Amino acid sequence: MSLNSWSKRWLLTTLGLLIIIVLSILALSMMLLQDRNSGVSNLSLNQVRLKVNPILLALEQNHQHLNEQNIREVIRSTARETGVLLTYLNLDGKVILSSAPTSEGTQANLRKALHYDLHHATQAADGNDLLDIAFPVMDGPTGSQIGNAIFSIPQAMVTVQQSMTFPVILISALLLLSLILSLFLFWMKRKLDKHLLSPIHQLKQHAESMLKGNYEEKIQYNRNDELLEVYAMFDLMRTEIKHMSEQRIQQEQAQKELITNISHDIKTPITTIKVYIEAIEEGLCNDQETLMEYMGVMRTHTDKTARLVEDLLVHALQELGQISVETRELYSGPILETMLKPIEHVVLTKGLIYKGPNYIPNVLIAIDPTRIEQVISNLAANALKHTAPGDTIRIDMELESEHLNVTIADSGQGIRVQDMPFVFQRYFRGQASHAEQRVQEGTGLGLSICQSIIEAHGGHISFTSKEGQGTTFRFYLPIC
Repeated sequence: MSLNSWSKRWLLTTLGLLIIIVLSILALSMMLLQDRNSGVSNLSLNQVRLKVNPILLALEQNHQHLNEQNIREVIRSTARETGVLLTYLNLDGKVILSSAPTSEGTQANLRKALHYDLHHATQAADGNDLLDIAFPVMDGPTGSQIGNAIFSIPQAMVTVQQSMTFPVILISALLLLSLILSLFLFWMKRKLDKHLLSPIHQLKQHAESMLKGNYEEKIQYNRNDELLEVYAMFDLMRTEIKHMSEQRIQQEQAQKELITNISHDIKTPITTIKVYIEAIEEGLCNDQETLMEYMGVMRTHTDKTARLVEDLLVHALQELGQISVETRELYSGPILETMLKPIEHVVLTKGLIYKGPNYIPNVLIAIDPTRIEQVISNLAANALKHTAPGDTIRIDMELESEHLNVTIADSGQGIRVQDMPFVFQRYFRGQASHAEQRVQEGTGLGLSICQSIIEAHGGHISFTSKEGQGTTFRFYLPIC
């Protein structure tokens, strides 16, 4: 279920519950109003007692003198002023005194006439407006009952109307609270749509745009909340994907250029070798010296082709993460001395000054001789590419902190500052300067291959350079 559908269902469910609450409140209000309009109210016995207390007191104080006419009139007068009708019975049910003198002397049915509580009095009234409530009349000195006083009192005089203030306030508060809660729910739904669902939908649109290859559109979010971090990370991801896409395009272009360059570089020596073979076949080599000269040229071009193929193979292994380095524990002296002899010959042949190491440390190291020779040859070839006749190429070796340090330095053109961060990247060949157009020769794989080989040996390679003053490469191999 989508977040939008969930929020709508949640809102509708909550609103349904609120409607039920509001309807219940309205039903309760109607019931209270009906009870009030129907006259149902609470009768108060205390109200009755307050009304009849003066009459009861007069009866108790004058019960022995009730045969006197003036006493009887005073009590009747007190009853009239109070607004009630009095009937005083003795214990056998005979009417002694009454607000209606004609009923005096009659005999009353005590079982039916006496109602000491309002509930029975209300039932006996049977809809009549007058309630007949009985109170015992006591003899003060002896504390014994001497009679019963029946008072006929209008219900309005003893009715306590139920207050509607609190129920009305409570119902109003509940209705207001329900209204506020409803408004709050709609506000929350609007806020959820605006500040959560809408930004998520916007992120979805950006993601779809990125899937189509459009990485240029920046993601904007102006609120400072949790989604700002999500947008920031998403935009960072967009920038990174854009950068990776650009790198992929550049890499594909570089690979195409690499194939083109290697094809050209391989074609040239093969063509040369083919020409010299045809010359030998046609008998143009009349003496041994000329034949050997031809063989030397063919060997040089064959070695160049072999190096190009080897670089291409190592590059392919780099791509697969399977560069082949098979180390063996060997002594460094004889191996490195053998590697340096061909380099010295090539350097001197090019008209440069060669300075070899004064001493080659003879220590036990874990080394793949073929690969390390490839590193030294690539670094030397790189030095030759950046130097001119009369420049110097220097190779030093020394022990340093349980490492064998190999240094290959030249006094050539150096590396431009803007090119230094990319020296060890594959396909990078630098920019040709006016003074040295040979900078761009090669495949751009040599230094990357050197780095991979040295790191596979557990070592490290680095360089220092200053434009116009030469370059120094150093690599470290751990000793056993």
